[in-house]
Amino acid sequence: MRWQGGRRSSNIEDRRGSGFGRPLAVGGGAASLIVAVLVMLLGGDPSDVQIGSGSPYEDPATGGAGRPVDPQQEEMKDFVSVILADTEDTWPALLEPLGVRYVQPRLVLFSDAVQSACGAQESAVGPFYCPGDQRVYLDLTFFNELESRFGAPGDFGRAYVVAHEVGHHVQNLLGVSQKVQSMRRRTSEEQANQLSVLTELQADCFAGIWAGRAQKARNILEQGDVEEGLGAASAVGDDTLQKRARGRVVPESFTHGSAAQRMTWFKRGLEQGTLEACDTFKAQR
Repeated sequence: MRWQGGRRSSNIEDRRGSGFGRPLAVGGGAASLIVAVLVMLLGGDPSDVQIGSGSPYEDPATGGAGRPVDPQQEEMKDFVSVILADTEDTWPALLEPLGVRYVQPRLVLFSDAVQSACGAQESAVGPFYCPGDQRVYLDLTFFNELESRFGAPGDFGRAYVVAHEVGHHVQNLLGVSQKVQSMRRRTSEEQANQLSVLTELQADCFAGIWAGRAQKARNILEQGDVEEGLGAASAVGDDTLQKRARGRVVPESFTHGSAAQRMTWFKRGLEQGTLEACDTFKAQR
């Protein structure tokens, strides 16, 4: 992926080594199992899973004797900054015809745990977007997990992760997130899970839109990059993760979509490049 010469975003907030430490767990036993499953998920809404003390949000976290930041992560920080900047250059023109102003999200880098407007969260939840403060949260060690645990290496797979979370920000600006949350409160657990799946698949499609638009405008893709993105989408499919964690698949418990669904919607956004093409809710109806 051609990214080294790209513009760097000024919306990076580096809280690594800030000393926040790990929040108190909600208890042992079943709670620990939940965290073990969450470590495999990508893109969920952490406001649904409070694993910390829920103390008031502070921006940014301060104090404490945090551990030193790994210097090997600095290139990855640079990479994330370029991808974020590229999304900033992509989305305004797509939202303007709808009368929506693109407000640039901030991306918070953290280590181990972080305090957000969605509560205290551990790295185990994976990358997440918090609508309450319009921030994407990322522990860069997740990229190591993506390669070693999920078998999804490569720059473009990592770029997909960032673009997916920015996709949730776009949903927030469009009012999709608020509508889904309202609907989930009035439905059964299984129906709420289905709504979550449609939300995640739309964010995958939005990530595909970014990739396609960025390629046309800035020629960022190299041979094999699309396969890397599809591989990353497949690696975090609910069926893939459930087979790994449980040895079996329970479709009614899906919250993110199957590997095939995630790849299909990412590719749809990549090839069609329009918001209309990413209406997963209309497609479901």
